[in-house]
Amino acid sequence: MRRLRPAQIGFWNLNVWPLVPTLLLLSALVLTPVDSFARSQDKSGSDKAGRPAKQDKNADAPTTRLKIRITGNDKPISNANVYVRFSVSGGFLRKDKLAELDLKTNEDGSVKVPDLPRGKVLIQVIAKGWHTYGKWHDIDGDEQNIDIKLEPPPHWY
Repeated sequence: MRRLRPAQIGFWNLNVWPLVPTLLLLSALVLTPVDSFARSQDKSGSDKAGRPAKQDKNADAPTTRLKIRITGNDKPISNANVYVRFSVSGGFLRKDKLAELDLKTNEDGSVKVPDLPRGKVLIQVIAKGWHTYGKWHDIDGDEQNIDIKLEPPPHWY
């Protein structure tokens, strides 16, 4: 019986050849992009099997331009953090998910939000020296202005 010395034992001497096709298949599945279905569709709007392509719900949805103005004690609050969360469909396994925009107010206390899909929107405001604000708003129409008045924080004794 022939014995191998430690210098002769290597990857190729081990019996891993039956595993190579399986490892190649698994690596191909892991590295394949999620949107490979979208690339398999031709310009006519159907996939290779002739089925019609699925359309994104938000692609044709109407949008709204939103302007938010933050005040406190009738004065604009600058440099406040504004978080806008809205629902976007078509996430993983076709579940709705919340998308978030992080914005800051300018010197006159206002923020212009890019186009948002219409519906419910969560607006949260955090400003130093002011009570935190958070509320759901219904967005409809082409342009909408929202005025938010922050309250001073409670006194601690």
